[in-house]
Amino acid sequence: MASTETTPAAGNGTGTADGGNAGTAGDIAGLEAGLDALESRVVDRQPWLRTAAAKAFPPLVAIVIVLGLWQLAYHFELKPHYLLPSPLDVAHSLRQKWLEGTLLGFVWTSVSRGALGFVASVVLGTLLGLVVAQVKAVRAAIGPILSGLQSLPSVAWVPAAIIWFGLSDATIYAVVLLGAVPSIANGLVAGVDQISPLYLRAGRTIGATGLTGVRHVLLPAALPGYIAGLKQGWAFSWRSLMAAELIVNAPDLGTGLGQLLEQGREIQDMSWVLAAIFLILIVGIGIELLIFAPIERRVLRSRGLLVKS
Repeated sequence: MASTETTPAAGNGTGTADGGNAGTAGDIAGLEAGLDALESRVVDRQPWLRTAAAKAFPPLVAIVIVLGLWQLAYHFELKPHYLLPSPLDVAHSLRQKWLEGTLLGFVWTSVSRGALGFVASVVLGTLLGLVVAQVKAVRAAIGPILSGLQSLPSVAWVPAAIIWFGLSDATIYAVVLLGAVPSIANGLVAGVDQISPLYLRAGRTIGATGLTGVRHVLLPAALPGYIAGLKQGWAFSWRSLMAAELIVNAPDLGTGLGQLLEQGREIQDMSWVLAAIFLILIVGIGIELLIFAPIERRVLRSRGLLVKS
């Protein structure tokens, strides 16, 4: 009887201990899940206006400081006023072009040229980068040349392009292509080199070879490096375009920002020159912030390399 009575008691004690341990583990897991959920809610509920203001504040402070120093230099006449106009003089030049109805035309001419040249550069640079990355003989032959071309100033191509194509749009696009294609190709090659061999082997195992492998395995895996190459390619494309527009100047070509800059130099109007430089800078920054930065954030976030904010 004694043994019969004590056995259930022991069993109940063991069950109670197991239940307690299970309950403790469940409580810890629930607590962790709750903390994770709380953290995600805090991130998701962060006001976008506050985030935008926090990101915009430092650049605005820098702009105010630069404008203040510029105004001081103008006030104390570090250079004659015709060589160093005030910020208000430059703003007046921009306003004058706006009222004349020509400002947007200048911007559109350069942006459309830059966009078309960049798209062509992406196509050619991607094809070239894939060939260089995949074919060892091609990489050994032209890989160093691509790196050298990337470091070559784009303006060096302008005289040759003028001899080849004359004063035409073809000259401008040739300079843009020669400046941007090497950067895009090198960016893709760098992205492919960073792919794990196991990843490529897994793709071949499931039958992803040839163009299918390039589309579904190679390019997605190389995307971070490829995006970096595209950003650099756009920067080279925009700089190449400005260099070409500065030199290739003809009445039937239309007036872009580079031609506007050159016209200001010809008439010795420093306000006009600085206004053109300001527009070139604004377009470059705008393309980076509105197009490339969101794409890069989305790619990095999808890879778990960037925390959502």
